[in-house]
Amino acid sequence: MLAKEFLGQQTVESIYMDHHRWLKTWLRGKLGCSEQAADLAQDTFLRMMHGKRNVHTLEQPRAYLTQIAKHLLIDHWRRQEVERAWQETLAVTPQSFVASPEERSLILEALIRIDQLLDRLKPKVREAFLLSQLDGLGYREIGERLGVGERMVKKYMAQAMLACLINEGK
Repeated sequence: MLAKEFLGQQTVESIYMDHHRWLKTWLRGKLGCSEQAADLAQDTFLRMMHGKRNVHTLEQPRAYLTQIAKHLLIDHWRRQEVERAWQETLAVTPQSFVASPEERSLILEALIRIDQLLDRLKPKVREAFLLSQLDGLGYREIGERLGVGERMVKKYMAQAMLACLINEGK
């Protein structure tokens, strides 16, 4: 550990100095790209600094950094999946319907937010919401598919709508 640590306490600077290179190497192994690894390493330290845990008393900083980095990796890979699906959609879209680069960017960001929102829902809530919104099914049909009553479907839909409303404020 660095001399900046005082009575067992670590500073953000000392954790960065001691573990940044290791974290970047670990991320490069997961991503196969030095630039993306450097970006995610920086994001990991930013999250650590703005997190709820007191970094001064971390006993295992690498374990904590790994935990944060894994969440960022999952977000990164999910974003790549959404971007890939969006690019595939654009590739088959007629030229007359093609959006401007600014509109494409806004649509992609909206798709990523929707994906994140859906991922936070419980599986049956998510499925009920998607069956309603994408397939246009009524509560009775949704209940039959999910093996629950209409009352439970209403509860699922209320949870999904609340999540949408809460997310709208962010």
